[in-house]
Amino acid sequence: MYGGTMDAHSSPVDGMNPGNGTVLSSQWGGLNQNLIAKFYAVDEKGARLPKETVEVHAPISDAHWEMTLNWQSAFESISPDTKMPALSAMLQSGALSPVLNNLLGFIEGKPPTAAQNSRSPTVLENDLNNLKGRTGITKLNSTQVFTGMAPVRFSFNIHFRALADPRAEVEAPVNQLIYWAAPKKLSSDSIVKRVTTADGTVGGYLTALFPSESPAMIAFQYGKAIYAPLVIESIGNPLTAPITSDGYYTEKVIPITLASLTALDRDDFKKIFSPGSTS
Repeated sequence: MYGGTMDAHSSPVDGMNPGNGTVLSSQWGGLNQNLIAKFYAVDEKGARLPKETVEVHAPISDAHWEMTLNWQSAFESISPDTKMPALSAMLQSGALSPVLNNLLGFIEGKPPTAAQNSRSPTVLENDLNNLKGRTGITKLNSTQVFTGMAPVRFSFNIHFRALADPRAEVEAPVNQLIYWAAPKKLSSDSIVKRVTTADGTVGGYLTALFPSESPAMIAFQYGKAIYAPLVIESIGNPLTAPITSDGYYTEKVIPITLASLTALDRDDFKKIFSPGSTS
């Protein structure tokens, strides 16, 4: 994968991650294994891919995951305050009664002040005055309903450093993360060429219409929790990190954002927090 000049750093895979493959990692001495994040390729069901045995192990920092849940007030627009906002505002503020007095005075042919002084309040005016300070908003109007959720997103920094071999301890694991993030294959041929060179079967024409391959899905294990399948939404690669005299990086901090393939429910979290449990 890395060419004849790049020797991948190999180390035993612990029992929590029995991939029995090549582990790309820096040397972290006696650092507790629960503080080392592990990444490896999986399928859409979260199962390890038999032919993809390479893993990346590294400590992480500034890590958190975020779950966004969409709750909306579906009945908010059915109150009188939203259907007749101007009238509701006048009733609530008490501004409608003076308007009514002036209107009745105009009908009776009297000046507004004289009309107010010559008449006692009507039943309608009293009812309007009783609405002062009242609103049509209720608990039903503000009741929220669940309308969906986005995939869970993970953000953190992955750390690599070189104690003996910069190519194996920094370059190789960083390159593997980038390989996972990038599409496996992007077709460079036009659709006309692909269709005309198809093998004539339905499958051949479908492949001609969808010739490229999407990026890999990975698993992220930290402590005893295993999150899979995940996709890499974004990844950074600092160009001005410390470097050796022969051009190899000695240290890198890689910012990365992962996202679950789908939204997660309670059963999914039970599997994540208790891997291997049947409860």
